[in-house]
Amino acid sequence: MKKSITRLDLNLLVTLKLLLQEQSVSKTAKILHVTPSSVSKSLSKLRDWFDDPLFLRTPNGLTPTPVVLSMEQELNDWLQMGPHILEKRSDESTKGLSFHLMAESPLLLTMLNALLPKIQQRFPDAKVKTSNWDYDSLEAIIRGDADIGFTGRESHPRSKESLDLLPYFIDFEVLFYDVPRVYLRRDHPALQQEWDLDAFLSYSHINIIWEKSETWALDEVLAEQGRTREAGLVMASFEQSLFMAAQPGHTMVTTAPQYCEAYTALQHPDLVSLPLPLAQPYLDKLIIPFTLMWHKRNTHNAKIAWLRETMRAIYGDKADT
Repeated sequence: MKKSITRLDLNLLVTLKLLLQEQSVSKTAKILHVTPSSVSKSLSKLRDWFDDPLFLRTPNGLTPTPVVLSMEQELNDWLQMGPHILEKRSDESTKGLSFHLMAESPLLLTMLNALLPKIQQRFPDAKVKTSNWDYDSLEAIIRGDADIGFTGRESHPRSKESLDLLPYFIDFEVLFYDVPRVYLRRDHPALQQEWDLDAFLSYSHINIIWEKSETWALDEVLAEQGRTREAGLVMASFEQSLFMAAQPGHTMVTTAPQYCEAYTALQHPDLVSLPLPLAQPYLDKLIIPFTLMWHKRNTHNAKIAWLRETMRAIYGDKADT
């Protein structure tokens, strides 16, 4: 006999989604601010409704049955409607909102030019806080101290910063892909000679500390060819390295993502960029997926869903390049 949806407490579907996400009664209870006993009672009602155990207990937690897995996408789609419906309410509910964004520099500065007006238009009373992406930023997202992160990850197969190594409870979306470029002054002597790997490695480099490391995928690629580069200066961000590369009186070069070209055109017009003098198979290992990251518990958070959609719209054209 077919059951009527009007006889089902729709709040149970929220519990079901969280159980599928967390695969733990206690973690689900913590998110919902209820007792584990309450979640267990909800699970019992769901089992009766679907006539299926839904989850099996294992040493590693709850394992979803095929019935639950088969409805995962439909459950996601259904729950995503809720925030859009609630946004139709009075704007009184949006007062006092705060946004905490974490992004690498100078991407943070260029991103705010387009994003901040969008936030202010939609949420006039909102407070926006920004932080530079660093080694502890992922932990800030996990703790709930930050709403969303936006930064480049590495694609080199041996990288410790690849998307495949993100914790399972971090959701992400790649907005665009970038490639590194070499930045140097317009009067740099390298521009007067053939631009090849020997020329690139003959000058001292300005490097940055990335995730507590002074080396990155480029150094792995060079090592594969039996080559190394000499870092004469190590700094904290691309913004700092570009500033120093633009200063006269030295012949150092730096490497930064291609999106920095727009930033340097405004802030350091004396800088030009050159491609990395590497064969295409090596360049492919250096592609940078610029990625939004947020905690799974916020996947259906109306504020963060709006922020993700807005950032996707801003970078939509760039994502296609």
